[in-house]
Amino acid sequence: MSVKPQQFIDLVEEIKSVVTAHHIVISTITGITHKDIESVFGKIPMVRIMPNIALEICESMTCISFRNTDSGQEEKVLSIFEKMGKTMIITEDLMGAATVVGACGIAFALRFMRAMSQGGIEIGFNSEISQLITAQTVKGAAGLILETTNHPEMEIDKVTTPQGITISGLNEMEHQGLSSAVIRGLTTSFNKLENLSSKSRKPS
Repeated sequence: MSVKPQQFIDLVEEIKSVVTAHHIVISTITGITHKDIESVFGKIPMVRIMPNIALEICESMTCISFRNTDSGQEEKVLSIFEKMGKTMIITEDLMGAATVVGACGIAFALRFMRAMSQGGIEIGFNSEISQLITAQTVKGAAGLILETTNHPEMEIDKVTTPQGITISGLNEMEHQGLSSAVIRGLTTSFNKLENLSSKSRKPS
C-alpha cells in the first residue's frame, strides 16, 4: 500500500476482499499503524517501511517494522530493500521519527545544499561548478560518518584550527541559528505528522 494517509480508508475498501493471510502487506503510508492495518485485514503478515527518494539511485535509507511475520518473510522483504540502499529494522513507535529524519530529512539536506551552492556562486563560482563542489563535499561528509561511525564533531575538529576560517564560518552559522533551525524544523514536521496520523484514521 502506497498512498497518502487521507486515502487509506478508501484504499482498504477496494482491496480488503482480495487480501488473505497468504499475502504480505507492505505499507509506506505515513502514520497508518500496524494496528490500523490489522483492524481491516486481520492478523496477516504486514510490514511498514519508510524509504526516501534516493530509492531512485539505490541509495535510500529504508526503515522497516515487521508484524506477524516469520524469519523467511522478513529476509525476503529485507533482500528487496537492501538492493535499494541501506535498511534498518526499527520498532514501530519510531516510524514517525524515521519518517521525519529519513524521508523529510533528504529534503532538509537538499535545502542545505542549495544554500551552500548559492553561497559558492556569491563568492565566485558559476552555478554548475558550485553545485558540483557542494554535492561532492556533502557526499564526502556523509561518507566519513558512514565509514568511520565517528560523531560529526570529531570530524569537524580535524578542520577547525584556532582563529581559522572554518571555525569563523561555523560560529557565524550557529550565531544565525543553524542547529536550532534544523532541530525546530524536524520537531515541527514530527508534530504535524502526529496530527495528520490521528486525523487519517478517522472515517470521513
